[in-house]
Amino acid sequence: MPASTRVLLPGLLAAFVATGAAAQTPPPQGVLNLTASASVEVPRDVLVLTFAATRDGAEPAAVQAELKRALDAALAEARKAAQPGQIEVSTGNFTLHPRYAPKGGIAGWQGRAEMVVQGRDVEGIGRLAGRITTMAVAGVAQRLSREAQRRVEGEVVAQAIERFRAQAGDVARLFGYQGYTLREVTVSTGSDGERPLPMLRAEAMAASADAPLPVEPGKGTVTATVSGSVQMK
Repeated sequence: MPASTRVLLPGLLAAFVATGAAAQTPPPQGVLNLTASASVEVPRDVLVLTFAATRDGAEPAAVQAELKRALDAALAEARKAAQPGQIEVSTGNFTLHPRYAPKGGIAGWQGRAEMVVQGRDVEGIGRLAGRITTMAVAGVAQRLSREAQRRVEGEVVAQAIERFRAQAGDVARLFGYQGYTLREVTVSTGSDGERPLPMLRAEAMAASADAPLPVEPGKGTVTATVSGSVQMK
């Protein structure tokens, strides 16, 4: 027998033995996969307003200049009220595109500029909205701040874990087992994110430019999910 063949045989035999042992190992019995969740409602404490200005003209440079003037004036007014975490101001989208004639060719130009104001000072943002005169409110939304979510995460995680344990114990007993032990488990948390509000409120505000924007805080949901497997005993 060639020397190379004699060298390979022990390795092949070991592989066959390992494969046979793995095939003879029975799959785990009495393993139960479970998922449990819990949620808590929390008032949404961040108001998000999107302001927009649109312009139309024959020359793109003129349209862009008009949009810039409207945006600069709105930013100047908003920055007077800006406070970190309470009222924060940022620019949004700035777009400019051609408007085509029915028979082809460019008939003019249209543009849109946006400004975003958001923060936890809901009343202050509402008052600021009434002072912005060069841009209109194009969107109103509310969301949970990270601080608000963290305040209840411990509570909602504890509820989800308790439900997971109760569910595991109940199912184990229904299958005739006396109890269980944990095999693996994962815990995740999250919130339902930003929620747009009806634009009817913005339209009502437009009727009186110097009136504050009426906003009623809604509620968001913080959720915890526990997933894993247990070994029933």
